[in-house]
Amino acid sequence: MNLFFVTVQQGKRLIAKGVARHHAVQRALKKGTLVVVAGTTNAFVAKGILESLGEETRDFPFHRFFRGVTVPSKVSLGAEKFPGDVVIKKGKWVKGKTIFDVAEELEEGDLILKGANALYLPQRQAGVLIGHEKAGTMGVILQAVVGRRVGLLIPVGLEKRVYTDILTLSRQVNSTGSKGPRLLPAPGEVFTEIDAILTLTGAKAELVAAGGAFGAEGGVWLGVEGKREQIEAVENLLVQVE
Repeated sequence: MNLFFVTVQQGKRLIAKGVARHHAVQRALKKGTLVVVAGTTNAFVAKGILESLGEETRDFPFHRFFRGVTVPSKVSLGAEKFPGDVVIKKGKWVKGKTIFDVAEELEEGDLILKGANALYLPQRQAGVLIGHEKAGTMGVILQAVVGRRVGLLIPVGLEKRVYTDILTLSRQVNSTGSKGPRLLPAPGEVFTEIDAILTLTGAKAELVAAGGAFGAEGGVWLGVEGKREQIEAVENLLVQVE
């Protein structure tokens, strides 16, 4: 087993590379509609997919590609305008649209990419924090996913891991008398750094340890097993996402 340390930012870039190669993403880009819902990990995902299609992204504010985000109490994000989600129809970027604009048009074979705030890795469950009384983007996403079998892929970093299953946590967080955001289980396919490594190199990875300092906070140590050429591919991949 070879151990590699992956920072949170490296992890986001790694996930983005893996998601771009996912078979459901490739199918939606060719034949259907792909919606990348705004989020800090999905900013890297959207940028990578758009650039692979030859789209000009220089003026798109990926640094503001999120709705709600958790930051330190003294950090102010300012009032910069939200740029919208990224909607791609049959390989063409439809600018200025959000998931709310296109959700009712989505059908089986289309795909939504939505990040998460909680990850229970043993059962590959993801949860999304909800601050809106109508469940925000997840409200319309569920209508498409459950109502019309639209695909849902959840790019989420290992730093979001929790140690209780998401259904149990959601019952506790959403119970009468609780305070703060709610938590909604997301019925989609989880895609982490571990999945990205498997997709891109064929090597198998697992979480071995975590944490760091001086900018490495939230990072993870991944133990990777595979053939020599697969390990070398992982080494090269992690250099690419530095």
